[in-house]
Amino acid sequence: MSKRLAEVARKVGVSEATVSRVLNDKPGVSEATRQTVLTALDVLGYERPTKLRGERARLVGLFLPELQNPIFPAFGEVLAAALAQNGYTPVLCTQTAGGISESDYVDLLLTQQVSGVVFVGGQYTQQNAPHDHYLRLAELGLPTVFVNAPVPGLDFATVSTDDAVATEQAWNHLRQLGHEHIGLVLGPPDHVPSQRKLAAARRAAERAGAPLPDDRVVHSHYSLEAGQAATARLLQSGVTGIICMSDPIALGAIRAVRRAGLSVPDDVSIIGFDDSALMNATDPPLTTIRQPIEPMGRMVIELLVSQIAGSDSPTDEYLFEPELVVRGSTAPAG
Repeated sequence: MSKRLAEVARKVGVSEATVSRVLNDKPGVSEATRQTVLTALDVLGYERPTKLRGERARLVGLFLPELQNPIFPAFGEVLAAALAQNGYTPVLCTQTAGGISESDYVDLLLTQQVSGVVFVGGQYTQQNAPHDHYLRLAELGLPTVFVNAPVPGLDFATVSTDDAVATEQAWNHLRQLGHEHIGLVLGPPDHVPSQRKLAAARRAAERAGAPLPDDRVVHSHYSLEAGQAATARLLQSGVTGIICMSDPIALGAIRAVRRAGLSVPDDVSIIGFDDSALMNATDPPLTTIRQPIEPMGRMVIELLVSQIAGSDSPTDEYLFEPELVVRGSTAPAG
């Protein structure tokens, strides 16, 4: 208790006696100071005394890692609509280079007494990223749901597309077209969904009797430009089919193939992931793995609202099966 008093007092710039009067709901403290002390409790991760908690606002933090990749606004639209139907207002939190960090956003949301938080991708999917702010949410018992697989040890309710099934669908499609030299462009090495896709690809390759060589796997960031650079390296291994971590990466892969003087799909077939907006209008139209974002979004909000209502917080991962959408960027080998 004394440690908490001292830490809050330093944060606010008041005496420990003042903090004690606020926590015990005693008179002699201005309303402005009282609110500042209570906000400091939230920010530092301490629970307010029961009689000072009040009712949480009907706000839900909605984290989208970026807006350039169209799959994230699509998820955001579905989630925002489902929240509104349940009487909640989303507070959009997006990442930009040099902008507010996830941890800072969590601090801001706690000061607003939000009812819960939804993360659609973020640092929880990467083993080497900071995770302290997630642990704070767990300690506070704030209803939280992840979309996409978290690193081990972050035990929150999670809704994911089945990465293993997605990779098997893409791999089998290319094999049926006669492709024997298949490569992958994945996210960073510490990215859990990428690790799952790589493990599934290795299993598929072993079943076909031809283990996946290391030079047919490259790691990338999630932009078109990064996908182009990664694919340029991958083409040196002689691949005729490429499975990509996202649609923007796949569009970068198409550009890299053309810059190398080759054709999609006559020389190299390419498969994306997400089936985000306008992938049927690219040149050529992109074969991709469709994420079932509407049923996933509904499940996310069901889990969140259930937690807000006081049900036991689940720590299960709910896997949704994706769908292969065949278009013009894949064709028979050779």
